[in-house]
Amino acid sequence: MGLPSLRAAAWALRRACGPWTPRLGPRLLCLPPMAGNGEAPVPVGTKQEQDRKVRRGWQGAARIWEETEQQAKRLRSSEGGGQHRKLPKRKVVLLVAYSGKGYHGMQRNVGSSKFKTIEDDLVSALVRSGCIPENHGEDMRKMSFQRCARTDKGVSAAGQVVSLKVWLIDDLLEKINSHLPSHIRILGLKRVTGGFNSKNKCDARTYFYMLPTFAFAHKDHDAQDETYRLHAETLGHVNRLLACYRGTHNFHNFTSQKGPREPSARRYILDMFCEEPFVREGMEFAVIKVKGQSFMTHQIRKMVGLVVAIVKGYAPESVLERCWGEAKVDVPKAPGLGLVLERVHFEKYNQRFGHDGLHEPLDWAREEAEVTAFKEQHIYPTIIGTERHERSMAQWLSTLPMHDFSATAHAAAGPGAKVPRPLEGSDGDSD
Repeated sequence: MGLPSLRAAAWALRRACGPWTPRLGPRLLCLPPMAGNGEAPVPVGTKQEQDRKVRRGWQGAARIWEETEQQAKRLRSSEGGGQHRKLPKRKVVLLVAYSGKGYHGMQRNVGSSKFKTIEDDLVSALVRSGCIPENHGEDMRKMSFQRCARTDKGVSAAGQVVSLKVWLIDDLLEKINSHLPSHIRILGLKRVTGGFNSKNKCDARTYFYMLPTFAFAHKDHDAQDETYRLHAETLGHVNRLLACYRGTHNFHNFTSQKGPREPSARRYILDMFCEEPFVREGMEFAVIKVKGQSFMTHQIRKMVGLVVAIVKGYAPESVLERCWGEAKVDVPKAPGLGLVLERVHFEKYNQRFGHDGLHEPLDWAREEAEVTAFKEQHIYPTIIGTERHERSMAQWLSTLPMHDFSATAHAAAGPGAKVPRPLEGSDGDSD
């Protein structure tokens, strides 16, 4: 029976039974009493007989109405994608790689089409692929969506991880990727526990910062000399400075979001070092890697910026030690172009669930080749090409003489001046 026929039957039943009354509902005396119920006969025409007729008629009509509604609901379900609703909805994590150029960061700004983010394209692809319903794309909380780390405007990722609930349709990754641009790829998928949250379960994050090595040339050297090559002695100096960040410190001077006495300003850095340089398209580049439990907004870019300022001769090495104190130090922020989220770590989760026979460890070893290929095809060329054409590092280097590394930010602003505290937001490399 089709939906129109069911609706017609329902209305015919209502018309036959008469209008509703406040106390008894529809007049159902038109329905005969149900036979074979074993009740003793009562005299015809008595009030007891009339009450029994009403009661029997109402019960029979209620059953008919319920059956009609159930059939209508089943028909609507089959017409509106009931096939997907029969599939199990499971918690999974997706390994996401993307080039951040042209995007205002990772996190979606719901209701704002002016600032496009990575999640705008990602959620659209999830809906179009059929693995989440459309209303989940409008309200991401309905699919328990959580990113492992936020990234700033223009920042890329080779190993971002997001967790969410999806329908496990066939060829899920292929279908999602078919609706994504080539500079955003889903490289892996794994089942996780129902209560998994990619942000809360993450033990550490590893970022790298790629920059032209002329950034480490002394300030008396030409800031735009593409023939510059990093000497081993200078590289050693860079690594000695980067090692000072290891351990737990008060990083309030490396973000605009925290005060010197806020406990959350204390962060733990496991390691930070600069790798051997390499040449691409006639220009030498180097990669600085940093692994930490978590990072605040702009923290990594300011950590890199201060080391560059010291190596170039604009700031004394003592400024690093002074940054751990309560005084506000004027720390420069390196450009966002070279910053990339390389991978995220789930050691505690893997120890507990990675070998329980039901779940896989979140190590992505099998996807490593695809991650490397994506970096070579989309991330490195974007950083190199943008640097060559827009000269973002060279332009930033020209602003270093404007910083006063011997004074606090309050002193640099003048006596009695107030340093504005920016609004809270997700516009950094924070998690």
